[in-house]
Amino acid sequence: MDMGGLQNIVANSAYVSARGSVDGMAASTMRDKKFRAKLNLPHIKKSEHMKTTVNSGFDSMCVKQPIGKRLFQQYLERDEKYRVQKAQKIINKFYEFKSKIFCSFLEEKAVTRVKEDHKNIRGDLFKESEQQLLKHLEAKAMSGFKNSMYFLRYIQFKWLEAQPIDEDWLMDFRVLGKGGFGEVHTCQMKATGKMLKKHKGYEGAIVEKRILAKVHSRFIVSLVYAFQTKTNLCLVMPIMNGGDLRYCFTYCIQRGREEPWFLDETRACFYSAQIIVGMEHLHQHRVIDRDLKPENVLLDDAGHVRLSDLGLAVELPPGKDKTRGYAGTPGFMAPEISLLHYQALHYQALHYIIKHYIIKHVIKYFLADENGFFIPLTPPRLKTRQILNDAVVFTDKFSKDGKAICEGLMEKDPVKRLGFKNNSNASHSYVKLAGNPLGMLPTPFVPNPKAVYAKDIHKVGAFSSINGVVIDAKDNEFNDDFSSGNVPIPWQEEMIETGVFGELNLWAPGGNPPDDLDPNKIPIESKGGACVLL
Repeated sequence: MDMGGLQNIVANSAYVSARGSVDGMAASTMRDKKFRAKLNLPHIKKSEHMKTTVNSGFDSMCVKQPIGKRLFQQYLERDEKYRVQKAQKIINKFYEFKSKIFCSFLEEKAVTRVKEDHKNIRGDLFKESEQQLLKHLEAKAMSGFKNSMYFLRYIQFKWLEAQPIDEDWLMDFRVLGKGGFGEVHTCQMKATGKMLKKHKGYEGAIVEKRILAKVHSRFIVSLVYAFQTKTNLCLVMPIMNGGDLRYCFTYCIQRGREEPWFLDETRACFYSAQIIVGMEHLHQHRVIDRDLKPENVLLDDAGHVRLSDLGLAVELPPGKDKTRGYAGTPGFMAPEISLLHYQALHYQALHYIIKHYIIKHVIKYFLADENGFFIPLTPPRLKTRQILNDAVVFTDKFSKDGKAICEGLMEKDPVKRLGFKNNSNASHSYVKLAGNPLGMLPTPFVPNPKAVYAKDIHKVGAFSSINGVVIDAKDNEFNDDFSSGNVPIPWQEEMIETGVFGELNLWAPGGNPPDDLDPNKIPIESKGGACVLL
């Protein structure tokens, strides 16, 4: 009997079953009752001290943080004088001056610009109006919200968010892969039932943790929890059930899955545009991803792109626009890195992703390794001489535009290479798609919720560890900095997505404050005890 194959089948079956519904969200029946009971809101007397410690700024509390935003909306809905302003969220329906619900706080130039530009369907058409709306709400409604029971409920959730977490809260199912810094496991949050990915490692973990905790984008994986065990530092992120691009356009082809991977330009353009937007979001936070490659581009449940594995990324200090150092994966780095010119951007790695999608006869560029897994002959195994000197050969499968952008990305001179260059390349036909609301567009491929897009367990291999290491004070300081527990925005999103927020956010009849928000109704805590038989 093939025990390795049996182990893989059992692990995959448990993993798919735990995912529950088609959208990847486990049903409430998958929760552990013991841990779900720990996610209860405290009495306001227990958490009111946090009023002075939480960030109660309008942008942070009412715009960026999902639970704060929801509670602020509920506050506006309850107050009659703000019912009209709630309807004004869809501003394009209320730009006529004769309308009874016209937004009186909007400037005339904003109304005029929307009317003149509405046919262009620009992504920022309502941005100016949105900013004015938020400014209006901050001035007129913020003080009332802070004196309401909805703000007290927000404080309760912030107290719950601040509670410590450890490995006992997670149930492991199977290993998904391993890299230079550690192993990646799929697991489930026992209290909510949400499927997550756990990355165990040390080197580079603090870098990735700091970046993921700071950057929130629909095109970058988010960090939900960070904690340490006796042997590992653990980063916990939402699971990307579609696997990575390398797996999809190599192993899926080899296995002949029912969802064929047609390697056409339309798909290449879609994924490349989402990758570009993800990189732009990193650049807005002065973060440079130095290891962009197909293995680090994941697909979520809907088939949208998420950039991952930022252990080699670097944050540029203020006032600097370059970073020095040799980092990345050979074959995916720009030629000047090999020459130590230190001027590379990661657009060349993007070219390889595009190229492998456009070439329909991609199989001839691959060979099998000892695990039966396809490895591209290009780019990972190109010699330095080829990277620096050889011209790129294009087949007749490339269109004129496809060839043009690949040639621009593969330009060996970094000065001439296609890149951002102060937005001078924004008119390129391949770049136009990046300006659209990519997260709202239908994806060219939707992962099968009953499939596991990962190598078999016995083909992943084991990650080596070292025993007998002495931990000093500096290590303890590092570990304490790493173990920040719950990350606010992703944690709040999980509470909302899994229904826990709705279960906890209950009010007394008539919309009145419940007992846990009444300072005069403090519950009597039960005392533990023991009975001794003599």
